[in-house]
Amino acid sequence: MNHPAATATHDHTTRYTCPMHPEVTSDQPGRCPECGMFLVDADAAPATHQHGHGRQNGHAQQHDTHDAADKGTWLCPMHPEVTSDHPGRCPKCGMFLQPADGGDAPAAQHHDHQHPTGEPAVVAGAVAAGDWTCPMHPEVRSDGPGDCPICGMALERVSAGLDDGPNQELVDMRRRFRVAAVLSVPLVAMVMVPMLLGRALPGSIAPWLELALSTPVVWWAGWPFFVRGAKSVVSRHLNMFTLVSLGVGAAWLYSVVAVLAPGLFPSGMRAMDGRVGTYFEAAAVIITLVLLGQVLELRARDQTSGAIRALLDLSPATAHRIGADGTETDVPAAELQLGDRCRVRPGEKVPADGTVVDGHAYADESMITGEPVPVDKSPGDRVIGGTIIQGGSLVVEATGLGADSTLARIVDLVSQAQRSRAPIQGLVDKISAVFVPVVIAVALATFGLWLAIGPQPRLPFAIVAAVSVLIIACPCALGLATPMSIMVGVGRGASEGVLVKNAEALERLQKVDTLVVDKTGTLTQGRPSLVDQQGVDGHEDARTLLLAAAVEAGSEHPLARAVVDAARQTGRTVPAASDFAAHPGGGVSATVDGQHVLVGSPAFLGSQHVDTHALDAVVEAYRRRGATAIVVAVDGSPASVLAIADPLKPTTAGAIEDLRRRGMKVVMLTGDNATTARAIADELHIDQVVADVLPDQKHGHVQALQAQGHTVVMAGDGVNDAPALAVADVGVAMGTGTDVAIESADVTLLGGDLAALVKARDLSVDTMRNIRQNLVFAFVYNVVGIPLAAGALYPAFGWLLSPVIAAAAMALSSVSVITNSLRLRRHR
Repeated sequence: MNHPAATATHDHTTRYTCPMHPEVTSDQPGRCPECGMFLVDADAAPATHQHGHGRQNGHAQQHDTHDAADKGTWLCPMHPEVTSDHPGRCPKCGMFLQPADGGDAPAAQHHDHQHPTGEPAVVAGAVAAGDWTCPMHPEVRSDGPGDCPICGMALERVSAGLDDGPNQELVDMRRRFRVAAVLSVPLVAMVMVPMLLGRALPGSIAPWLELALSTPVVWWAGWPFFVRGAKSVVSRHLNMFTLVSLGVGAAWLYSVVAVLAPGLFPSGMRAMDGRVGTYFEAAAVIITLVLLGQVLELRARDQTSGAIRALLDLSPATAHRIGADGTETDVPAAELQLGDRCRVRPGEKVPADGTVVDGHAYADESMITGEPVPVDKSPGDRVIGGTIIQGGSLVVEATGLGADSTLARIVDLVSQAQRSRAPIQGLVDKISAVFVPVVIAVALATFGLWLAIGPQPRLPFAIVAAVSVLIIACPCALGLATPMSIMVGVGRGASEGVLVKNAEALERLQKVDTLVVDKTGTLTQGRPSLVDQQGVDGHEDARTLLLAAAVEAGSEHPLARAVVDAARQTGRTVPAASDFAAHPGGGVSATVDGQHVLVGSPAFLGSQHVDTHALDAVVEAYRRRGATAIVVAVDGSPASVLAIADPLKPTTAGAIEDLRRRGMKVVMLTGDNATTARAIADELHIDQVVADVLPDQKHGHVQALQAQGHTVVMAGDGVNDAPALAVADVGVAMGTGTDVAIESADVTLLGGDLAALVKARDLSVDTMRNIRQNLVFAFVYNVVGIPLAAGALYPAFGWLLSPVIAAAAMALSSVSVITNSLRLRRHR
C-alpha cells in the first residue's frame, strides 16, 4: 500500500522510490517513511529487492552497484544495498554514505569539511593528505577531526606529519580532566570526612554544594561523552559512551531530583534530617576516571606514531645543489627537481633518493633497513633519502622526490598497515555488536531485581547496582585490544626494517610452517663475483685475469662484469682489446696485446679447437661448490680456470638456521641447475631443493605445497618471483629487489636480508600473543566485574560495588590493555 505522504504524482518525469519498499514512491527526494532509508531514482532502483529483502545474489549486487555508480548515487560501505542520490547516513548502521563510483566526495563537501548534519563524512577512494580516520574502524574517513559514527572514538590523521602540532583531542581531554579532578576532590572529601571524623556539613548546605561542584564536571567536562552516547543511539551503534552517558546521567538526575524535590521520595528513603541520599560524587568521579582513561589512551595512540615521525624526521631541510656551472647553492630540499645534482658531505643526510655520480663514502641506512653496518657507496650505486653519509663525500643525482621517494612510500605503507584490521578483529567485532545491548539488558534486569526483592531503601540500591553494571562493563578495553597491538607492532617492525603491508599478513605470519626461498638475490647477494682462480701450465694468474677482463669488457653478461670488477680491484690497468667478437651462449674472443684470447665455457673453447679435457676435474669441482667455471685460453692453449659464484649474504646461514629452529621447513626454488642449487642447499642445510624451475612455474610449486596442507611464506626479489609472492599465504620481498616483487608481497624486508624475516616472524608471534593477552584482560574484567557490580556478593557478605569503584575498574582495564600493547615497542 502506498504511503499517502509518499505517493507520486504522474506529471513528474522523475520518481523516487525506496530500495527496500518499492511500493513507496515520491516525486521528491527524501527518506522512506517505512524504514527511513533514502529514496532513489525509481528508474535506477534495484529490481531485485523483493519482499523487503536485500539483493538476491552476488551478481545482482555487483550489477546494481554498477548501476548506482552510473547514476552518481551514494552507497553505504557496510550495506551496499543502501543507496541514495545525495550524501547522508545509512539507516541501517549509521555510517555516512560514500560515492558509488569510488571517487571522492563532491568538492563542496570538502570545502565545508563536514556533512550537512555536522558529522564527519565517510569518503571513498584513495586517502588524501589530511584525511582523518577511526583507529578502530579504518573504513571511516573524514576530511576533518570529529568522532567515529560507529564507536564514538576521536578520529585521528591517517598518517602522522611533522607539522601536525599537538593532538587537539588530547589537549581538550587533558584540560577537561584537570577541571574535573579539581572539582571532584572536594566532592569526595565531603563524603569521606563525615565517615572519618563523624561530622558533616549542615544538611541544608551539603547537597546544594555537591550539586554546584558536580554540575560542571558532568555537563562540561563530560559533555563529549553524552554527545557520543546520543550519536550511538541515533546510529544504532551502541558503544562504551552509551553506557557511560546512561550510567552517569541516571545517577546525576536521580540526585538532582533528590535535592530539588525530596518530597517525591517515601519516608523510608530519607535520613534523620529529611535528606535523600545523592550520588553527585559518584557521577563526578566516574566522569573524571573516564577522562583519565581517554587521556591515557590518546597519549598511547599518539606514541604509536613515533616510528612514522622518526622516519619523517630523517628528511633534511636543505640540500647543497650543484648548478650547471659547478657552483653549489643551499636550497630547501623540497625545491629539488628530478635530475638535480647535490653534494652530500660527511655526517649529512641524503636529501633525496638518487644515484651516486661521483665520490666514495659509506651510508648509514640503519633507520631505513634496521641493519647497523654502513653500506659502501660509489658511482652507480643507489642511495636512499634520509640516510647518513660517513667517511667521504658524494655527488648524488636526484631520482626520487616527494611521494615517489622511498621514505614517503615507507611512511604510507606503515600508516596503511596500522589502520588495517587483523582477522581476529572480526571475532571482537561480533562480540562487541551484541555486548552493549546485553549489558543494558543486564543493568535493567539488575535494577528490576533490586527494586523487587532488594533490602530497603530499594530504589537507591537498585540505581547503584544498575549504574555500576553500566560503568564497569564499558567495552573500551575490548575495542582497544587488537588495534593498539597492531599499531604498536607495525610501527616497531618499521623501525627494524620490516614493512608489514596489512594486519592480516602480520597475523598469518605466525602460522606459517614452510619457507620457500628464491636463490639469487634472496639467499645470495645477487651480484656474481670471482671467488677462485686456478692457473694452467705456469700462466701467471694476475696477467691472465687482466687479459680475460680486457676481452670481457666488451660484454654485458653478468659473469663478464664479475671478471672486469675483479681485475680492477687488483689496482692494475686493464689493457685495451681489439677484434672483439661475442658468441651467444658460449663466450667471447678478442685480441689483447697481440695475443688471441678466448673466454667462455669449456664446451665453447672445445668448439674453437682448444683442448680442455685436462681441466674437467677442476671444472667439476667448482660446479660442486656452486660456482660457474670459465676457461681462459691464450693463443689456443688453456691458461686459467675462473670460478664465478653469487656469494651468500653474510647473514643467510644464520637466518635459515634460526627459522628452522622455529619449526619451519625450508624449500629452495631456483632456476639454476641442480648441481649449483644442491651445493648451496647443502651449505645452508636446506630441507628441499627444486632446481631448473622456469619463472612461470614457481607459483605452481607454492600452490602444490599449500595443497599438501602447508602454510607457506615465499621470499623472493625478482620479477619472476611476483606470481609466487602473490599466491603464497605470506609473500616477503627483499627491499633490494624489483618494484613488482615488492608490490606483490605482503611484507618487505628493507635491508634485503633474510635475518629480518626472523624478526618479522618473531614480531608476528609477539603481536598475536599481545592481542590475546589484551583480550583476556578485557574479558576477565567484564566476566568478574559485571556479577560483582550487580550485587552477587551482597547476600553473603553485604558488599555492593560502588559506581566509583566500578569506574576505576573500567579505567584500569583500558590502562592494562594500553600498557600491555606498548610493551611491543621493546620487541627485539
